[in-house]
Amino acid sequence: MATVLHGVGAATALSASKSIDSRKFQLPSRRSLSERKGSFLVVRSDGRMVQGSRALRAEKLITNAVATKADTSAASTASKPGHELLLFEALREGLEEEMDRDPHVCVMGEDVGHYGGSYKVTRGLADKYGDLRVLDTPIAENSFTGMGIGAAMTGLRPIVEGMNMGFLLLAFNQISNNCGMLHYTSGGQFKIPIVIRGPGGVGRQLGAEHSQRLESYFQSIPGIQMVACSTPYNAKGLMKAAIRSENPVILFEHVLLYNLKERIPDEEYICSLEEAEMVRPGEHVTILTYSRMRYHVMQAAKTLVNKGYDPEVIDIRSLKPFDLYTIGNSVKKTHRVLIVEECMRTGGIGASLTNAINENFHDYLDAPVICLSSQDVPTPYAGTLEEWTVVQPAQIVTAVEKLCQ
Repeated sequence: MATVLHGVGAATALSASKSIDSRKFQLPSRRSLSERKGSFLVVRSDGRMVQGSRALRAEKLITNAVATKADTSAASTASKPGHELLLFEALREGLEEEMDRDPHVCVMGEDVGHYGGSYKVTRGLADKYGDLRVLDTPIAENSFTGMGIGAAMTGLRPIVEGMNMGFLLLAFNQISNNCGMLHYTSGGQFKIPIVIRGPGGVGRQLGAEHSQRLESYFQSIPGIQMVACSTPYNAKGLMKAAIRSENPVILFEHVLLYNLKERIPDEEYICSLEEAEMVRPGEHVTILTYSRMRYHVMQAAKTLVNKGYDPEVIDIRSLKPFDLYTIGNSVKKTHRVLIVEECMRTGGIGASLTNAINENFHDYLDAPVICLSSQDVPTPYAGTLEEWTVVQPAQIVTAVEKLCQ
């Protein structure tokens, strides 16, 4: 595959050392882009290369999607700039834009082709780009992850989809010993611009093996960046930034967030892979969270405001490295920190973040850092028991009250 695709055009190299500010990086709108004459490359399975139209297809939205913010009326929604997408559609739009822009971008994984992926993130891409740029693989995570790493070494920019993040444990050797370390062990001869992405998390009664949170497994691998999306806006922006990065990036998606709906800009944008997002400014306590727990925290924040507290909520987004600039400024202001995560308590992201805060901002703390994490137990299948294993809004309220005493 690498041999066939390596000869397909040339891509503009991007600097890996500098973060991209999404607010400063504004490109022409989708409307103006779609009006331009141009073409992208479609590679068929028999090796034939044909040109395809750049016209973007309108996708019908799912009507019963969960909205991130309640719209007051249909008229107000229609008057807002931008376009509405579900989170999985935002991921697809970012992926599609990058495949249009760079012929070196390709996708591989189980059922990513004509089936469209287990959560439909890649739906329609095989028909548009051909089944060598959107490659269905056997059920062999170790093999196709290694193939993706090898393709990245030759100059391609593969996106490897794990049907479930738990399955990527089968590819842990490739991700650890090759993906993260080859740039160093080759003396800088090879870059590994690969994106590894897929769904994970608790909440759909998928049982212990399919409810894994693997952030803690991968955070100790040198040379890998990790990000977690939580809204359609940052899902698209992080996807595009991850594809353009010269470093290997693992993008964590949550199964319960795919149907979140949000209006995102028509203009092209990119989110920095190393910046946290200020969700709610506040004065009394800093609450650090990411992924699905962002919504548990915001639900708790409503109760806290009614009780007279003013919490500052930060979605850290970048799980490795941490954005200690944004986090530190918040700690210096509030002097109290609560971390809320869905990861396991032992050795989780929260444990690493607690250590980083204590090392860098200990003198600014008026109380010990509190970390709320999932229990160190296999995730039960029963829905009621499943809820008990993860942090709930009432626990967040109690923890803030304790911190602010």
